[in-house]
Amino acid sequence: MAEPYDAVVLAGGAARRLGGADKPALLVGEVSLLDRVLAAVDDAERTVCVGPERPTARAVQWVREEPVGGGPVAALAAALPHVSSPLVGVLAADLPFLAAATVRLLRDAVEQDGALLVDAGGRDQLLVGVWRTSALRAVLPADPFGARLGQVLDQLSAARVSVPAAPGTLPAWFDCDTEDDLTTARGSA
Repeated sequence: MAEPYDAVVLAGGAARRLGGADKPALLVGEVSLLDRVLAAVDDAERTVCVGPERPTARAVQWVREEPVGGGPVAALAAALPHVSSPLVGVLAADLPFLAAATVRLLRDAVEQDGALLVDAGGRDQLLVGVWRTSALRAVLPADPFGARLGQVLDQLSAARVSVPAAPGTLPAWFDCDTEDDLTTARGSA
């Protein structure tokens, strides 16, 4: 049986490549990007979303980084005081094809500090991971504003998990950063 976990979903950001749109609220297959990610972690003990509060299909706890716009490390620093489980999933809010099975694989792969999803090219997907809460807290900088997530996570030992997409589908790590990404996701949903 997997350890209990909480989920932190990063739902802020400026979405510059999408013209400043409220990216987590954009629809793919009639469901918001955020609600798609929340469905993948519906078995979490607690779900903390970092960003401007918006309607969701299920109850979550909302927090904001101070000051707003500090980046993903600042968002994590705002969320971690609300995490109480031994493991925490750290996820972007723009992953329309993330599934609960992928989150479960990541949870099961945690050995030392955590587990990260890797894409088809073997690149770490920094916002698709599960971490030991204590390890993540230990490496957060005193001033998280503007800190680079890769530099923070590089201090931890993570198992790398590859989850190939089924034929004709998009992978769990596919995110929606541009209009083209959004069009592709909508066409595949």
